[in-house]
Amino acid sequence: MSDIVLGPRPPRSYARLWISTCLLLIYTAFVLVVTMWPSPEQLEFGGIADRVLRVLYRFGVPEQFGFTELEFLANVAMFVPLGFLLGLALPRRGWWLAVLLIPAFSGAIEATQGIALSERVSTLTDVASNTIGGYIGLLLAMIIRALIHVRDQTVIEREIWERNAAYLRAKAELAARNQPEPPDLATQMLEPGFWSNPRGEAPTLKLPISR
Repeated sequence: MSDIVLGPRPPRSYARLWISTCLLLIYTAFVLVVTMWPSPEQLEFGGIADRVLRVLYRFGVPEQFGFTELEFLANVAMFVPLGFLLGLALPRRGWWLAVLLIPAFSGAIEATQGIALSERVSTLTDVASNTIGGYIGLLLAMIIRALIHVRDQTVIEREIWERNAAYLRAKAELAARNQPEPPDLATQMLEPGFWSNPRGEAPTLKLPISR
């Protein structure tokens, strides 16, 4: 068996880290613009909410579902991509940090709105809805990364099995190729020790004669 020669170690891929971090920074900036804009009327949140409610009512949503419920769901949905990208950017052992960062980030936004922005309303309900959305996104990231990890392990194990099977087949073929072929009957009869026997008896052979 030939010795295994290892070449230079392949570099690690940081594509997931760079892409998720860049998207996380971009989306965080978007969230800060939406939540820290001094005048919410300039963003036309009220008009957008009215149009969304009219569409929902048209599809059979009860009229008890009003602006307060829509705002709660909007706050949940806004933090889902944030938690998802944070779950992709952090290493697996650092996911516990996301559990702390998501409510802390939402709490910092609400505290700033209550202290520095007079036209904004700061409530604990917004912190709760943002945290729920962030945790949903984080859970989705954890599930996707777990599925990808299981798939990669399966691919690696199958590749190793196929290489081992190919090695055993090649080894068997090499052994069969190097094994000498048994001599025929005429060649055996001409060998010097063929007719000798330790007990003085002649060997008994079954000749291949077909009847």
